[in-house]
Amino acid sequence: MAEGVTLLDSVEHRDLRVRPAAGPLPYFVPVVASEFAAAAAACPVLLTKDAETGRFYVGAMLGFQPGESLVELRAGEGFWPLHVERQGFFIAGDSIAIDPTDTRFGGQEGEPLFGDDGAPAPALRGIQQTLVQLHRGVEATQAFVDALLAHKLLEPIDVTLRFDDGTSLDLTGLYTVSLDSLHALDDAAVLTLFRAGHLQLAYAVAGSLRQIAVLAARRNRRLAA
Repeated sequence: MAEGVTLLDSVEHRDLRVRPAAGPLPYFVPVVASEFAAAAAACPVLLTKDAETGRFYVGAMLGFQPGESLVELRAGEGFWPLHVERQGFFIAGDSIAIDPTDTRFGGQEGEPLFGDDGAPAPALRGIQQTLVQLHRGVEATQAFVDALLAHKLLEPIDVTLRFDDGTSLDLTGLYTVSLDSLHALDDAAVLTLFRAGHLQLAYAVAGSLRQIAVLAARRNRRLAA
């Protein structure tokens, strides 16, 4: 278990309250397969490599650089990342762990995690559901990424964005699904992808590329304001 993280306990943490996940959203937030459709309707869904492991993972691009958010998201409305919703909570075997220093905890604000009888309160039950979705989603998403690699369907995106203030940004280290390679697959491979649910996910990722232009236009409007 990571340093500073402690197992959630109904006795030790009986008075602990949790505030809604808040604060600035990361500009590139990991997403799992069940989130692709909703995320693709709001922002680009792309793949990149983990800096430590070198393995591919999928993320939703909310901005073009750290500290920038060009997508307005609200909990309970459309796309809201599970990775953000679980902020401060972690899976630890069959238990839940928390980072007690996270800004979601402390004080009398927020919702209780436990009822008077020590049973999980609605706020904790919601977190439990989020963690289950993430746990299952990580496995499903890795299977999807493995299928893309097996069929050689990944291609790097090569995009330079130029803005009205004269600045430019190169999008590097990002990958999407190659529709040319996808459409070149034989029928058996396509059927395999379809039955695994990977074909729909591939089209969601590829189709979300159009959102890059949408985000660039929003950035231009902000620069002009």
